[in-house]
Amino acid sequence: MKKQVINLMSLALMVLVLFSCKGDGKGGGKSLFTPVSSGRPYEMLVVIDKDLWQRPAGRALFNVLDTDVPGLPQPERSFRISNVAPDNFDRGFRIFRNIIDVDIRPIFTQPKLKYSRDSYSSPQMIMTIQAPDEKSFEEFVNQNKQVILDFFTKSEMNRQIALLKKEHSSEISAKVGSMFGCDVWIPADMDRYKQGEDFLWASNDRNTSDVSMNFVIYSYPYTDKETFTKDYFVHKRDSVMKINIPGSREGQYVQTDADYVDVKNFSIKGEYAFEARGLWYMENDMMGGPFVSHARVDRPNGRVIVVEGFVFAPEKAKRDLMRKMEASLYTLSLPQEQELEEIVVTAGLEEEKKEAPEVQN
Repeated sequence: MKKQVINLMSLALMVLVLFSCKGDGKGGGKSLFTPVSSGRPYEMLVVIDKDLWQRPAGRALFNVLDTDVPGLPQPERSFRISNVAPDNFDRGFRIFRNIIDVDIRPIFTQPKLKYSRDSYSSPQMIMTIQAPDEKSFEEFVNQNKQVILDFFTKSEMNRQIALLKKEHSSEISAKVGSMFGCDVWIPADMDRYKQGEDFLWASNDRNTSDVSMNFVIYSYPYTDKETFTKDYFVHKRDSVMKINIPGSREGQYVQTDADYVDVKNFSIKGEYAFEARGLWYMENDMMGGPFVSHARVDRPNGRVIVVEGFVFAPEKAKRDLMRKMEASLYTLSLPQEQELEEIVVTAGLEEEKKEAPEVQN
């Protein structure tokens, strides 16, 4: 009998520990019993009063979230948007994967952005936008448009990176390692490849899919900072693609539509990187589509490493396809470089602790 009592006490202690268990530090309130979040990638729930949603402050937020995704051949919205009044924000809505909580009250002295992670479900990101009045809210949202878009877009990419870490094309990773001394994670079904001089092209099987997803990696010597200009990038990309990705007939090869290329500088793992996104086309053919490239300096080896994703998906939406490929680019690890845990999305934002409501027995 005594032994049975001890076993029951041990079981009770285990249950207590499990209910109080937290995640790995990145999950915020995540525990063993945190539900899986609902919603599809790039879906957004805005918690806002119904009348406020229709006034200029609410329209300002809607217009930010409704922005076209850059670099696509046809207009596609950044997010699929829905809204719910605060009084109806119950357990069914709380588990949504992407949430913006609008909090306009005179108790605040100035507008502010806050965030919480995995508060009611996992994976989940919640952004709270505080403001003392509607006018300051409207101005603040417009001023921080890119911060809001990047926060949720890159949060979704982090979820894709986490999936890629668990399952990616090991064959392509091994090939990239042997050719370039680097590592990169691309979707597991992209196992077809063609090898060239300091060049590798991987894609999925067009016989089993109605879209073509493509990944390329190539390198060339680093000369000076003028390497990272739009003109230099387009010239280098066109020369590499012309040699390595021909069409089905003579005189066909992949090229860049230079009129539709945007470039910017950014940072990965604290190091400089160059991004280019725009449109590609097949010379002397009707094929084309969007691409996104990252160029980084491999300093010890005096070279530039370029990774790129591009798709061919005629008459289909391309937003999610391109963002999946873009997430893969962030996983590039240069020689002797640590793998990327996640893209930083919270820099400069204040973390807000939100606790899930207690379960009622």
